[in-house]
Amino acid sequence: MSAAKIVVHGCAGRELREGEEEHCPDVEAGSGAVSAQEAAPGRERLVSLDVFRGITVALMIIVDDVGGLVPKISHSPWDGVTLADFVFPFFLFAVGVSLAFAYKRRSDRVSATKKAVLRATKLFLTGLLLQGGFLHNIHDLTYGVDISKIRLMGVLQRIAVSYLVVALCEIWLRGGDEGGIGSGYTIIRKYRLQMFAGIFLMATYTMILYGLHVPDWEYDTTSPDSTTKHFVVACDVRGHTGPGCNAVGMIDRSVLGIQHLYTRPVYLKTEWCSIDSPGNGPLPSDAPAWCEAPFDPEGLLSSLMAIVTCLIGLQFGHVIVHFKGHDERMVRWSIPALSLLALGFTLNLFGMHMNKSLYNLSYTYVTGGAAGLFFAGIYLLVDVYGYKRPILPMEWMGKHALMIFVLVACNVAPILLQGLYWRVPNNSLLKLIGAGG
Repeated sequence: MSAAKIVVHGCAGRELREGEEEHCPDVEAGSGAVSAQEAAPGRERLVSLDVFRGITVALMIIVDDVGGLVPKISHSPWDGVTLADFVFPFFLFAVGVSLAFAYKRRSDRVSATKKAVLRATKLFLTGLLLQGGFLHNIHDLTYGVDISKIRLMGVLQRIAVSYLVVALCEIWLRGGDEGGIGSGYTIIRKYRLQMFAGIFLMATYTMILYGLHVPDWEYDTTSPDSTTKHFVVACDVRGHTGPGCNAVGMIDRSVLGIQHLYTRPVYLKTEWCSIDSPGNGPLPSDAPAWCEAPFDPEGLLSSLMAIVTCLIGLQFGHVIVHFKGHDERMVRWSIPALSLLALGFTLNLFGMHMNKSLYNLSYTYVTGGAAGLFFAGIYLLVDVYGYKRPILPMEWMGKHALMIFVLVACNVAPILLQGLYWRVPNNSLLKLIGAGG
């Protein structure tokens, strides 16, 4: 492995040669946005971060489009993980890595805080618009949403919350900038408050998940023919991690309101709720009462652990900032990544099964460790050995990750194609290209 030295002084993964002056532009976390200054001659981006984001976007598109045909790569109905369950933590990890550069300089903490709040607010409102129900479905050309039933949380909203909390940690919870980082001990000392924040979040999540009493609850559903059904879910338990009686869902129902949660939860594909499990299908005759209840996979309590994933990415970004040699970086990434994987699989082995919907500890450790190893592998191939040309499409996708997410994952592109038609709705652009009826 090459031991060439590269000094990092820039933002958003940009690497500068020794002696160059830093000009930090505003960076939209996870968007891959690049300013004119970043494109200036003599400056080189950390290509591996863009490639990491690009591969994650490509993986997202694959599992969304193919997951319905191949359930084994689609989201796990409840316990366990599949390929699709690694996508979102990888996004959060990349946001954390980017934040290590975006807030490397903190001469004015108040100004940096205002910028972080503004960026997070814009991202949250974008998510609310795209995922709250304002835009029509592909085969429904209506527009608008009943505010009393709008979905309040979602993927972009969770990224916004994670971004804001981790950005504030980077701005306010770190040691002084004086002195260099020469060992693992000194970097831990410098960022110990951030690590304590992560431990506090994990402890809070665990105590609430396993310690909070979940009472019986009830809800109503309305079928397409306007028939209303009333269900009573019997719980009266503490520490339960099944779909119907966990503290994650209870908090969302109590704080957000059940009418503001996601109405097509992944547990509809479990054997309890689908005769075609692990695919979607009709309810069994003895389906539990909770099967048709809303449940938000991006809810409030589980977002605590999403923040931890982002914090893990932040610490990996710190390694790039403070350690200049490739060998140093690879070692300081590999050890914690492997440790996280070992810890996560151990918890899973002893009964804390990985679960994306709950975003529990074992899931956080395994996906965070996998993201760290995957990022280190891409860095080795791309930034150390220089295999850049074969992955140019992934690099481009990584630079435009947010735009691609909005157009593809949020169905904006299909909606635009379906929404433009000649005289009758089914005579749309989709029909012109052979994709619509």
